[in-house]
Amino acid sequence: MHPVAWWVWALALATAVSRTDNPLLLFLVLAVLGYVVTARRTEAPWARGFTYYLYLALTVVAIRVVFRAVFATGITPRDHFLFSLPHVPTPDWYAGIRIGGPVSLEALLSAATDGLRLACMLCCIGAANTLANPKRALRVLPGALYELGVAVTVALSVAPQLVQSVQRVARAKKLRAGRTRGVKALRGIVVPVLEDALERSLRLAAAMDARGYGRAGTATRRSRRITGALMLLGMCGLCAGAYGLLDATAPAFLGLPAMTLGALLCAGGLRLGGRRVTRTTYRPDPWRLPEWAVAGSGLLSAVLLLTDLGYDPAQLNSTFYPLTWPDLPLVPTAAILLAGTAGFLAPPPTPPQRPAPTRTDRRADPA
Repeated sequence: MHPVAWWVWALALATAVSRTDNPLLLFLVLAVLGYVVTARRTEAPWARGFTYYLYLALTVVAIRVVFRAVFATGITPRDHFLFSLPHVPTPDWYAGIRIGGPVSLEALLSAATDGLRLACMLCCIGAANTLANPKRALRVLPGALYELGVAVTVALSVAPQLVQSVQRVARAKKLRAGRTRGVKALRGIVVPVLEDALERSLRLAAAMDARGYGRAGTATRRSRRITGALMLLGMCGLCAGAYGLLDATAPAFLGLPAMTLGALLCAGGLRLGGRRVTRTTYRPDPWRLPEWAVAGSGLLSAVLLLTDLGYDPAQLNSTFYPLTWPDLPLVPTAAILLAGTAGFLAPPPTPPQRPAPTRTDRRADPA
């Protein structure tokens, strides 16, 4: 699969997640992500990190619930009281914020739902990092973003490589006699892992220097200044356009015209900045029917949740005051399940090729 197809699918699903805080739909999104990742991930080191994104998602939900319990906003007589924390008096200038006090079931459920939505977005990004090859994604970036893309690629591959190093050192320690648990065992794992990371960094630096990374090429100082000016003006235009589209009271020229002008300036800056980077592409990644199908399933899911077609938009939001069971609307459910079709629309990953065992000719003993 083309790596951009997985990123389009994941970002579109994250956009759909931002539209709702219905816990049933959010759990369905997590189930879809788990199915697609399990069905289509490879054996590469970066394909083993989705579990850690799930741990990060649980941490986000837990932190959100703890903050809501500590910085309580009080309860009403109709709320379901759970427990009470010690109350800390606050000064007058800190009015509106309470530290401690009674905690209700409605407040914790509301905090957990907000944290679950952010957790689903993190898992969408984790699914893209798990399914897409970061080294292949680097080849499709514009030349002006090549150096930034290399830095992002190296940063994304650090965590899976560290996990792989820890697992390799742990397996090696099990083969030796001695303590395999506790602080002493941790000390024996940290030093080899850091040594392996330093050696990997030196090899990466040597490979990047051999390939001419960071060299300016034929770009002059004037062209670099023009590129920087175009990119700066383009980003200002995009920010002004986004503000104009979100604020109904803004002037008309701050909306779509400013965003269009900013996009054109950024495209010109990227085009001009790409001339200073000379790259050759070996075996370019084709964009075939499976890529269109995977990207289209994610985009169609986002469009169905953004346009409110065939359902009440209030069904996307859960109600805790009063406490009621959330609805499961048909169209958003079908839209999320449509994104899950990427699990069989994408081709299965190619298994690693292992060398065939060699056969040795055994001669019969003359005796």
